[in-house]
Amino acid sequence: MDDITALILDDHAAFRRGFARLDDARDETELLAVWEALALHLDIHAEAEEAILYPHLVRHGDDGEDETTDAIGDHNEIRDAIAESKLHPVGSDEWWAAVWKARRENSEHLAEEEDGALPDFRRHTSVELRAELGARWLTFYGEHKNGRNLTFDDKDPQKYVQEHR
Repeated sequence: MDDITALILDDHAAFRRGFARLDDARDETELLAVWEALALHLDIHAEAEEAILYPHLVRHGDDGEDETTDAIGDHNEIRDAIAESKLHPVGSDEWWAAVWKARRENSEHLAEEEDGALPDFRRHTSVELRAELGARWLTFYGEHKNGRNLTFDDKDPQKYVQEHR
């Protein structure tokens, strides 16, 4: 079975490719097609991490509480930028500003997670737990295809940590 950290890294690679595709899009139709799929994937990914990865990291990592607080805050920033993009015509300056905010926030989040949270998680969890969580990850994506039954609401980072400590 797949290790949850490998599945998360697969998503991270998909996000980088998605943002690169935006660079290559030449009209509003292409921009919308790329952005809608990417934005939805970003939102689902954040929900999956908050449901599966971070409840374990907060309890098991060297810096689990701080990493989790930071990640939830990052997710909120990305969600907010995605929501902002939906308020503006595709390709407008305001739309691009929101998309670029999502891109910057996401890039920072991926680097922090790849250099901090994921190695910390791997050091403090067993291969068996990571495989079990990988199975849950795949199930989560299947159960929430196209974001079904997910609200993509911001979460209070401190409250999240307290609830999962």
